[in-house]
Amino acid sequence: MEGAAFRTVGPVKTRRDPVELSVVERARHLRSAAATAERTAWRLLRNRRILGLKFRRQHPINGFIVDFYCARLRLVLELDGGIHEGIAKSEYDRARTTWLEARGFRVVRVKSRDFSEDQLKQLLQHVLSLRSPSPHRGEGDRR
Repeated sequence: MEGAAFRTVGPVKTRRDPVELSVVERARHLRSAAATAERTAWRLLRNRRILGLKFRRQHPINGFIVDFYCARLRLVLELDGGIHEGIAKSEYDRARTTWLEARGFRVVRVKSRDFSEDQLKQLLQHVLSLRSPSPHRGEGDRR
């Protein structure tokens, strides 16, 4: 079966290498292998627990997989661990952020070691305060 998440090696099935997986399969893999800070953030963000905002975790956007995404705010929240400190990864992160921002997404990066519940709440309140008002004034308003 082509595109399956498993392949058979003799009588035993083994997981495919994450590089071979589709974007959706990679996102699922990342959810199951989340870092401690990502698990903590998800515990805080899930079920609209902060400011009533709905977030998705390990959400695919045009081939990229972002850590957390809020569609209402078009907000991408990235928690960067130690792996993001290398030059090559930093350049990739910058290019990806530029690409996302050029398409109207707001990208916020937080270092995992600096992450806290209070910081997350303050950050989201700040993003909400920056949000531009809707161009639609009100139902029936024809000015």
